[in-house]
Formats: sequence, structure tokens, C-alpha cells
Amino acid sequence: MSYEMNIAAIREGARRNIDEGAITEHYGADKADILRLLNGALATEWVCALRYTQHQIIAEGIHAEPVAKHFGAHAVQEQQHAMELATRIRQLGGHPSLNPSNFVNLSHAEYKECDSLRDMIKENLIAERIAIESYSAMIRILGSDDPTTRRMLEGILATEECHADEMASLLAFEPRERGNDPAN
Repeated sequence: MSYEMNIAAIREGARRNIDEGAITEHYGADKADILRLLNGALATEWVCALRYTQHQIIAEGIHAEPVAKHFGAHAVQEQQHAMELATRIRQLGGHPSLNPSNFVNLSHAEYKECDSLRDMIKENLIAERIAIESYSAMIRILGSDDPTTRRMLEGILATEECHADEMASLLAFEPRERGNDPAN
């Protein structure tokens, strides 16, 4: 089998619509839809970073110190995801929505304050599960239309799955107070 490329056509195409930056005429995704999805993911990452940071700061109790370290590490990783998403939004010619007042409406996850360490772990696990479902859906939507964004989302998804696994493990080892319903 022989593979050939029309280099002259590639060069000509690269010169057309030069103001589009990295997006060439063969970009297969609906850019407006992808930008909307990515801005929702961006808001989600910031909401998660803020929640993890809050939980790291206010965690109390005999098991708080090691759990707070997990929260802090996850907050940093969520911020890194936000930067990756914002960078990709710019590469696609969009404007990253970083107005904090928009985060609540755009975010897939909720920001819930908690009083107990157990509730903090549960809320973070719920948020990670939401992120996993959201990123999985975005990856399916992209298919092969935007492999660069898909690979970025797959990397973020892998980290979110690790976060969920860590939160589930912490939840399994968190001692329950006498008389509490195990489901709480």
C-alpha cells in the first residue's frame, strides 16, 4: 500500500485562513460546541479546585492531616487541568470563561460546603464521579474529529479516575461514629 500526501496542497491550505492559528480546514469538530463543552469543563475544574482547597483548610479530626494532604494535592491537579483546558480553548480560537461568577452555572459539579471529614470525602467522590461521566461523554462526542482535545481529555479523565479511587478508599477507611447509618 502506498501513502502519498499532496505537499503543495498542504502548503497552500496552511496559507489560507492563517488567522485561524492551529485550526486548519480539516478540523472536524463543531468548534462552537467544543468551546462550550470545554468552558463547562474549565468551570468544573475551578469549582473542584476551590472545594478541595476549602476542605484542605477546614479538615478537622484525628484523621484530618493525611486526608487534607490528599485534598491539597487534588486541588493542585484540578488547577493544572484548568490551565490545560484554558490553553486548549485559546488554541481553538475561543475565550476561556474565567469569571468566577459564571462557574456555578457552567460547572458540572456542585460546590458544597461540609462540616465533617466524611462528608467532605463523599462530596469530593461525587464530584469526581460527575467529572468522569462528563469527560467520558465529551470524549465520545469528539470521536476522531479533534484528536488533540480528545487526548487531553483522556489524560484528565485518567487523573479524575485516580482521584475517585483515592476518595473511595478514604471513605472505606473512615471510621463511622456509633449509631450512624453506614450510608451517611
